[in-house]
Amino acid sequence: MDEEDAFESQLEASEAMIRNVRGKVVLTEGFASPAIISLMDTCGAIGVIAINPGVDIHWGICTTIWGTPGTDDLPRKPTIPAAAVNFESGQALRKIAEDGGEATIFTEMEEGWFSSKLPEITIRGSEEPEKYVLLHGHLDSWDVGVGDNATGDASMLEIARVLWANKDKLRRSVKIAWWPGHSTGRYAGSTWYSDTFALDLDANCVAQVNCDSPGCRWATEFLNVSVMSENHDFLANVINDVCGKELHSERPHRAGDYSFNNIGLSGYLMLSSAMTDAHREELGYYAVGGCGMNIAWHTENDTLEIADKDILLRDIKVYLLAVFRNANAAILPQDWRATAKEFQETLKGYQSEAGEAFDLSPARAASDSLLAKIEAFYNGIDDGSVSETAGNTVIQELARILVPLNFNRSDRFRHDPALTIPPLPSVEQASKIAGGSTDMQGFGRTQLVRGQNHIIAGMRSAETLIERVAGIS
Repeated sequence: MDEEDAFESQLEASEAMIRNVRGKVVLTEGFASPAIISLMDTCGAIGVIAINPGVDIHWGICTTIWGTPGTDDLPRKPTIPAAAVNFESGQALRKIAEDGGEATIFTEMEEGWFSSKLPEITIRGSEEPEKYVLLHGHLDSWDVGVGDNATGDASMLEIARVLWANKDKLRRSVKIAWWPGHSTGRYAGSTWYSDTFALDLDANCVAQVNCDSPGCRWATEFLNVSVMSENHDFLANVINDVCGKELHSERPHRAGDYSFNNIGLSGYLMLSSAMTDAHREELGYYAVGGCGMNIAWHTENDTLEIADKDILLRDIKVYLLAVFRNANAAILPQDWRATAKEFQETLKGYQSEAGEAFDLSPARAASDSLLAKIEAFYNGIDDGSVSETAGNTVIQELARILVPLNFNRSDRFRHDPALTIPPLPSVEQASKIAGGSTDMQGFGRTQLVRGQNHIIAGMRSAETLIERVAGIS
């Protein structure tokens, strides 16, 4: 299997694949991702060896279970061992496999219930202290972990110091949390917090901001930055005001302690700055998941030289200004017009892929109606016919409806697997239905009818919210 396959979000087993791998140790190029381990487990493999792209071996966790499993998650616990080797060793193993040789994987596993410290700071606002922005990042790391995530931990500590010294200037509160269990528990700390304080987060959190791998060497640009659509322009303005840089954003991955999508928290940032693709190629680096694209990520080489003092100071200012402005905005900065437009584009793309196999025009009409209602809402804010209180209530509550609609497969307050979730996942089947067998098209249409009902109902709920709270008819 090649590296691209290893990064696929949803991998499906074919009969040929099952025949080829059942009862065997599988060699795969790339990283030992949750998707590839889950797939090989399903196919009956007895182990996986991932051939990393370079001279280093990258540590990681390969379960698809997000945080501590509930009883419903237990069937997804991996049952096979996984190991990683560097590229040179991988080629030697490939030669052994081609010659009909054998391999043995030796593993040690410790499993159980563990107590961990979860530091949290609350800096109370003076006008709406019950409302808050949640700034968070993981405390634990693989080995030394300077770029991932000691720089992030230091950033949050410095932001806490500055905000505490200026707490009288905060309208809303700021909570800052350092998560344990990120690396070996698949976001166990943030998931525990999301579960334990779910109802308070639901009622009062106005945004979540993730701080991972800021301030690394050569990370001159803001590339592939995770931002939900409604936050794009706000964050772009922050970055431009701090350092004159342009934001290049992408849809947040199902990764990096984004443990709050299920509740419906609007979010931005995960990794912050990164080196350019040209610089990475010049160094002979391949893509990794942190450290500003330094390939020391998840290795014993992630030591002090990976951090850059000047870049770290710049990135701290970006996080600080974003959190400060979000906490102090008279009107919360999330612009749901951008999200409604994203829905339109998503549905347009799905319809193009489905062709005549399924009609998404009802959902597309609902997205058009939603956008018109949201535009009327923001026009009401601009002309003063919608009060600040009503406006902020609507903006916060729209997150509770539209974020799960766009990022969740499961119900609210449950955690989806650690696999990438496509936009408007309840109608993702539209991208697969064309060209299938008669039976599969029938099953696909059934799923799409249900999924389309789900998103139309969600969009209608959003419109009703605007009508009820803001008085927009």
